[in-house]
Amino acid sequence: MTLTSGRFISHEYDRMIVRFSMHDGTREVPCAISTSAMDDLERGPQVRPEQREAQFTRLRDRIEARAASKYHATEFEGTPPGIVLRGIDFRP
Repeated sequence: MTLTSGRFISHEYDRMIVRFSMHDGTREVPCAISTSAMDDLERGPQVRPEQREAQFTRLRDRIEARAASKYHATEFEGTPPGIVLRGIDFRP
């Protein structure tokens, strides 16, 4: 089944991640991306915490495409199992 967009959940400043979800049919898949990975994708200065949701929205297509790739490769982490994206996931 195709993984589809879910929702922005939160920016967790202490953990330096943005949490979001995707859907496999009716199943919600928890996902996260490091804020440093998002900064690397934009190749600009680090954004302020209150700008993380807007940054995620700008990068959403690229982030979700990579999350879908990891999902289909069954590269799950954590409990409950989810997708975690880091800068290395976006390197050629």
